[in-house]
Amino acid sequence: MDKSLVPMSSDRGKDTAEGSSRSAGEKQQPAPLSRYESQKRRDWNTFGQYLKNQRPPVSISQCNCSHILDFLRYLDQFGKTKVHLQGCIFFGQPEPPAPCTCPLRQAWGSLDALIGRLRAAYEENGGSSAANPFGNGAIRVYLREVRGCQAKARGIPYKKKKKKKNMIKANEDPKPRMQLPP
Repeated sequence: MDKSLVPMSSDRGKDTAEGSSRSAGEKQQPAPLSRYESQKRRDWNTFGQYLKNQRPPVSISQCNCSHILDFLRYLDQFGKTKVHLQGCIFFGQPEPPAPCTCPLRQAWGSLDALIGRLRAAYEENGGSSAANPFGNGAIRVYLREVRGCQAKARGIPYKKKKKKKNMIKANEDPKPRMQLPP
């Protein structure tokens, strides 16, 4: 066997580092997508399919916030979060003691994350950030309403997190130190 054809251990790293392949027929696989990137791609493809199934079909360039809101409402049928209606005896109870006939919906957090991924995917697929329909104010209002409705139905008020303010002035020492005798 010709030793010049067998890479030595020190040559293996160099071979892959330089990007060369061992044989012309071998193709290098691209790095696998992260969980976020694969989910973003799936969401983008699902939304694109939803638009194609509209009568008449809608292209991404013609898509506006009303199409997105319709898509979010359409997704509710696949939700797994019980949202009690106002007439339900369990309305406002975080952990109801028995089952009821209230509908299952998409959770607010899932919708919010979905819009974030679709917003990023829109720009990655050639859309301008200024014209991004996923960033439209109507979408934010809808998500805020869903969050409020779901919080009331569960009896858990949503409280906005307060930003921590630095109450210590720059010239004040936060902790008085014990002075040692001279």
